[in-house]
Order: sequence, then C-alpha cells, then structure tokens
Amino acid sequence: MNGKVRCRFAPSPTGYLHVGGARTALFNWLFARHFGGSFILRIEDTDVQRSTEESADTIIEAMRWLGLEWDEGPGVGGDYGPYFQSQRLEYYADCARRLVDMGMAYPCYCTPEELAERRKERLSRGESPGYDGRCRELTARERAQMEAEGRKPALRFAVPPGETIVHDLIRGDVRFDNSSFDDFVIMKSDGFPMYNLACVIDDSLMKMTHIIRAEEHLPNTPKQIMLYKALGYPLPEFAHVSMILGPDRTKLSKRHGAMSVMQYKEMGYLPEAMVNYLALLGWAYDAEQQIFSVDELIQKFSLDGVSKNPAIFDMKKLEWVNSQHIHLADRNRLGDLMLPFLAEAGLVGDIPSREDISLVRDVVEVARERLKTLKDIVQVADFFFWDEVKFDEGAVKKFFTRPGVEEILKNVEESLARCEPFTREEIEKTLRALAETLGMKAAEVIHPTRVALTGRAASPGLFEVIAILGKEKTLKRLARARDKVREVRQGEIE
Repeated sequence: MNGKVRCRFAPSPTGYLHVGGARTALFNWLFARHFGGSFILRIEDTDVQRSTEESADTIIEAMRWLGLEWDEGPGVGGDYGPYFQSQRLEYYADCARRLVDMGMAYPCYCTPEELAERRKERLSRGESPGYDGRCRELTARERAQMEAEGRKPALRFAVPPGETIVHDLIRGDVRFDNSSFDDFVIMKSDGFPMYNLACVIDDSLMKMTHIIRAEEHLPNTPKQIMLYKALGYPLPEFAHVSMILGPDRTKLSKRHGAMSVMQYKEMGYLPEAMVNYLALLGWAYDAEQQIFSVDELIQKFSLDGVSKNPAIFDMKKLEWVNSQHIHLADRNRLGDLMLPFLAEAGLVGDIPSREDISLVRDVVEVARERLKTLKDIVQVADFFFWDEVKFDEGAVKKFFTRPGVEEILKNVEESLARCEPFTREEIEKTLRALAETLGMKAAEVIHPTRVALTGRAASPGLFEVIAILGKEKTLKRLARARDKVREVRQGEIE
C-alpha cells in the first residue's frame, strides 16, 4: 500500500455510541493498526441544535472502554486539528467562497416554506420533488433584490452533467448518473456547513487515505467526489460496510440490542468480547475461527474479508463470545471487574476489603465456566459471601428429606474437621473415602453437602467450593444445615 494509511471515525455527538457506530470505528481502527497507520477521531458537531458536549464525552468514554485509542483527536491533539468541526468553520467558509468564485456553487434564497410548497406542487403533477434550480440562473440584480428583502442565502453546489463512479473497495464500481442529484446545499444560511462539504474538506486537510463507513453513506459519496474534484483535492479510497440487522432481518433496534455501547459494560460484557463480536458483524477471517484476541484481529483484519451482505446482530452469540473471553481472561482482572456487581448486590462493600478482593479472585476460578456475563457472578456465586446460607426450598425438599441425611452431614463435618491440609485435593480424597466407608455412592454424600454449603442443588465444583470457603466457614455451615434438616423433619411431623 502506497503511503501511510490514515483513516478516521467521525461521529456526530447527538446521542450515544451505538453498535453500528462502534463497528465502523472498530473497522477503521483495525485497518489503521493492521497497516501501521494512524487512526483519527473527529467530532462532527456542526448540527448546533442536536449536538451536545455530554454526547461527545459519552462517545469518547465508550471508545476508550472498547480500547479504540486514537492517534489524533480530542484529548490527544495532532498536526491537523482542531478535531471538532465547530472549531473549523473558517476552513468551510473559505472553500465555499472558492466554489462560488469558480462558478461551482451559488447562493439560494428560497425559504424552507417556498421549497416545501414547490415540492408539494411537483409531487401533485407526478414530477420529481427535488429542487428546481431556479436560483442557479439569478442575475446580480435579482440577487441584490433578494438580499434587500432580508433573505439570507444558503449555498448550493452546481451539480455538473455526466456520471460519477464510486470505486468501492468492498462493492466494486458503483455508478451514479449526476442528473439524479439536485443542486445540493453545502452551506446553510446561518454559515454552518452541511455534512458533505465539511466532511470532504476535513478528510482532505487531515490527509485521510481511506474512508471506511456505513453503507447508508454510499448515496453521499458521489456528491463528495464531485466536491473533491471541484476543490482539486485527491480522492481517498472508499469502502462502505453493510448494514446491521436484527435476527428477524429488520433494521437493528433497541429490542435487538441496539443500545449504547456503555450499556453493555453495565450488563457485564468485557470490552475485548465486544470488540471480538463487533468484528464478526460483517467480517470473517475463515469459516472456523470465531474467538480472536485484539492482537489477532489487528494481524488478520482486511477489507477482503468484509461482506457486502447485511450482518445479523445476535445477543445469544454475543453472550457466547463473552463467555469465551471470560474463560480466557486473567482471574485478578476478572475479579476486579466483578466487584462493582457484587457491591451493587450488597455482597461486598462499596470499598471492598482485601479479604473481599482475595475471595472474589478465588471465586472467579471456580465460577468462570458458568458465566455468560460478569454480572452472572451474583447468581452463580453469591453463596460464597453469605453470613448465613439461604436455602432453596426445592433443593431442601429434594435432598434434606431423605432418610439418614443428618447423619451423612454429621459424618462430613467430622471428616472435614480432620482434613489436613485443607486443599481441594485432600477434600476430594476425604469425601470420597467417607462415601466408601459409608457404603454409598459419592453422589449420595456430595449432593446434600452441596445444599448444606451453598443452599442450592447446583453450584461450581463442590471440592473447589469447600476449599474456597475454608474449614471454619464450612464446618459452621454443615452444623447449621443439620439444624435445618431437623427443622424440616419437625415440620413434616407437625
């Protein structure tokens, strides 16, 4: 590839960073990293009515959570700033004047009401509802009269005749007849640029080599190519990635999972899992590999693997990808990430103690196989943090009503009291030896013991659970469980 790759993500701060935007940012970031190029973040905040500083901050926070750090942009700087379009108005005004001076743009004095009325009339006659170009041929005298009436003009680009071809790296050549475009507005009457003009000027002045963006922008690309040519700017390469649909193949919406990226953090998803899954939305390396580290994605990503077909967003697949990354993640990091969820459930303090932190990290090792999200730790492993066991009535009914269960638990308590060292291996040997001594299957000892210690019929591996609980807490719970057995028996007699 000739020259250093430069590509960008340029969100409008009118809301949160959603799945589609995050996927676009990721593809640009991976492409830049793969080729050792630069990734730029630019905030397109010229929509004064809708743009907010809060939205910009939210987008930046989400980008950082995903690990999509930028080489130039807000908070980083760079040679081609500023990186907020609202701070670049002079560039747009200068280029707009150039286009007017060259006869490639002209002032349009039509009011929104007049445009709406003409559109309605043209539709009623079965004609195209587009702009009729009447201001293109105004004389200097007519323009002066319009301005004397107090009309503030917008600027329209005079679309040239002919054809515009978009050489798309994913879709191949896409041809557009220029006659299908109206003379489009490039500057509003308030002096703020329209998207197509600002985008072209910034991408040119910031020396972008590749524009990778959503398919919905494809109709804008021929307009932008016309502006590149009119302003004498070299063309970047274009690539338009497919739409993301829900499992029912309709436009992605909140019911499918189209929510703020930061909501996935709150739901317990790992950033590397989100990056992995977003990469799979429209891209594939081969038919088999689904789980990628970030380094693998950087190494293997290419536009050749990006499909023209719509991608399907599937929450079940995202859960699976997340569970795989939970399985692979460092236990200390996982434990630290789980602490806020445990604190929210009241299982540890808002400022966890050293004991809490150590316990959570131990619990991670035995619980991670059962977790789809970090938040699941609360349901899967809450019993580790209880002062008193909360018994599931179904588990009690199934295992604590069996004949001889109190005696079994007493034997377990006595055997574990003698168990030294109190390790997972010795605990397993002790309980299996006890079962053999009692002439029972190991399961007949393990099941009621599990209920005694966790309050439920299913849990992570019992021997690991006992080792983490420790001898003191284990013996205390076994004694309390025998009381529970007697309570149940007494209730049945009464």
